[in-house]
Amino acid sequence: MKLSIPQKLITISVLGVAAAAFSGASYAAVNADAAASLAKKSDCLKCHAIDKDKKASSFKKIAEKWKGKADAEAKLMDSLTKAPKVKMLDGTEEEHKVIGTKDVNEIKNVIGWILSQ
Repeated sequence: MKLSIPQKLITISVLGVAAAAFSGASYAAVNADAAASLAKKSDCLKCHAIDKDKKASSFKKIAEKWKGKADAEAKLMDSLTKAPKVKMLDGTEEEHKVIGTKDVNEIKNVIGWILSQ
C-alpha cells in the first residue's frame, strides 16, 4: 500500500505523539510551579532537594533511578500515597510522608515533575 504525502505526514505525526507519550518527554508537560508548590506544602522539601541529597535522595537521583522503567509512576504513586517505610540516607527507616492532596492529577503532576529532573 502506497501512502500519499498527507497520509505520510499524519502517520509521522501520530507516531511522534505516541513516542512522546511513552517516553520521558511526556513529563515536559508538567506544571512545574504547581508541583513545586504542592511538594513544598507537603513537606517533601524537608527531606528531598532537587539536585542535592538531604535526609533522602535528591529528586534528580530519584529520576535517574526510575528513568525508562515502566512502573516508575506506579511506584512513586505508592510512595506518595501509602506512607511505606523508607530507608533514609543515614540508614534509618521511617514512614514516608503522604502527599497533601487526594487529587490524582495533582499527584501525577508532582510525579512527572520529579521524573523530569
